[in-house]
Amino acid sequence: MRNYDSIAGGVTDDGVVPSWQRGTLIRRYKRFLADVQRDDGSVITIHCPNTGSMRNCVLPESPCWYSASDNPKRKYPHTWEVATVPGGHLAGVNTGRANALVEEAIHSGVIAELQGYPVCRREVRYGQERSRVDFLLEDGDDRCYVEVKSVTLMEAPGQGLFPDAVSQRGSKHLRELMERVAAGDRAVLVFCVQHSGVEWVAPADAIDPVYGATLRRAAEAGVELLAYRAEIEPERASIRLTHPVPVRLD
Repeated sequence: MRNYDSIAGGVTDDGVVPSWQRGTLIRRYKRFLADVQRDDGSVITIHCPNTGSMRNCVLPESPCWYSASDNPKRKYPHTWEVATVPGGHLAGVNTGRANALVEEAIHSGVIAELQGYPVCRREVRYGQERSRVDFLLEDGDDRCYVEVKSVTLMEAPGQGLFPDAVSQRGSKHLRELMERVAAGDRAVLVFCVQHSGVEWVAPADAIDPVYGATLRRAAEAGVELLAYRAEIEPERASIRLTHPVPVRLD
């Protein structure tokens, strides 16, 4: 059985609570790197697992948390996990966790809208544009295609926005989901909100108007839009989805 607590950052298989280390962010650079000052004053370079712009997530001289790997092949053994963002909120900046968070929330029953499917397959190729859907849920002939997007951008109080940069890939996924609805299947887009201050999610029209227009067309075509927010507890090395928040298209 897969241990979803260990994926999201809770109790591991042997009952040990993993730890993240706290530091002070100095800078992010070269897209995948960040310099962090530790409590003893030393500075280390860590891996930044986020390909986006990280708009409003990079605040120099702010607290941050990072994990450590014992993989000897890694050039940078530490990974940036949580950032302090404007307003004193926390954001989970490791976008690689988003799928695991949603998968855990499906299996634990947190995402009520996605219950009742005994089969869950990951990274299944589909569609005319040769995409890979994040999850394909199945119950006999009933199929539900689920795409996941990580939300870390907040510009106005409470307002979560996606994307944080122009995303042709995001629009492509919406087109693929619309095709699945037209074929008689169910299609769902889940916004995984890794930001403690976000109270609702909206398309970032000022950043990517094409995505915003495509998202609205997808909703009109029958693609379901869900958003679930995470509880972030860096002291416990824990991020998990806990409750839904609205998606607003007006």
